[in-house]
Amino acid sequence: MSGHSKWSSIKHKKGAADAKRGKLFSKLSRAIIVAAKEGGGDPSGNLSLQNAIEKAKSYSMPKDNIDRAIAKGSGADADASSFETVVYEGYGPSGVAVIVEALTDNRNRTASDVRHTFAKNDGNLGGSGAVSWLFERRGVVLVPADGTDEDELTLTAAEGGAEDVTRDGSSYQVLSAPENLLAVRAAIESAGFTIDSAELTMLPKTTVEVANESDAKKVLRLMDELEDNDDVQDVYANFDIPERVLEAVAG
Repeated sequence: MSGHSKWSSIKHKKGAADAKRGKLFSKLSRAIIVAAKEGGGDPSGNLSLQNAIEKAKSYSMPKDNIDRAIAKGSGADADASSFETVVYEGYGPSGVAVIVEALTDNRNRTASDVRHTFAKNDGNLGGSGAVSWLFERRGVVLVPADGTDEDELTLTAAEGGAEDVTRDGSSYQVLSAPENLLAVRAAIESAGFTIDSAELTMLPKTTVEVANESDAKKVLRLMDELEDNDDVQDVYANFDIPERVLEAVAG
């Protein structure tokens, strides 16, 4: 989830809680299975699989679960071949652009569910390319700002291949090309910095400020309901909710 680094941190904490209930693990496993099926079971030669594994690790998914998912995807398992990647684009409340990435074994079911979720939350599902031009694929590492030396972090990140380091609320956002994400993360961790999250995401080129608490609640409700869908892997949006408003509505 992108749109505000503090919201990303909140979502990561919620995701960790979801992981305890097993629901998130199911989604993470599915992503590993599909990545292994499409690019092979060796992470060293499969960037998508590397990223899927790192994301699973960031949510403390057990190694046995990860290994089983890799084996399932790289074998002749029917479950792996039944999943396909589907991307939906649309607009939510306040004109916020939204991209939904799903892995599904039933395209019609998922499309119907996603369309319904948009409609019930004052949004509209659009066609392919409706909002994707407003985003770009990037690697993003979030580092807590508290106690972090920005100059040292910037130097370390640059040595790992990062392109930029910016302060956003309570976090530093380290940006990189998708293929450099793992190297950047490794450099930052090796230097002793704490990492909140590291993942491939779709970053908005421009943002829509949502400063009204009522509107912010509507936007976040849409995000939550989309992410609650079992088929949905990731949701990206270009909202920018001021930190004070986000804290008030996200609790």
